[in-house]
Amino acid sequence: MRIDETVTVTAAEFHRNIGTYQDVALTKPVTITKNGRERTVLISANEYARLKRRDRRAVAAGDLTDRDIAAIREAKVPEEHRGLDRELDAWKS
Repeated sequence: MRIDETVTVTAAEFHRNIGTYQDVALTKPVTITKNGRERTVLISANEYARLKRRDRRAVAAGDLTDRDIAAIREAKVPEEHRGLDRELDAWKS
């Protein structure tokens, strides 16, 4: 499911057409607003289950493969987040 395909509706519109938006949520998230602010998001049960499985995935350090460890060592911080390294350096001083 792609986030850029989100449908946004007011709470009143959602309430009037709940069945329609339940159908839409099977293929893309439906953001429901209240007083102009995002309040909730409706997603399909399959998407929710996928997110929950991903959320619960934990691996013990001892279970990491050599390939996993190499990938961690070679990981680079994306350029747009380089400023966070400077913040950490300043915090450590």
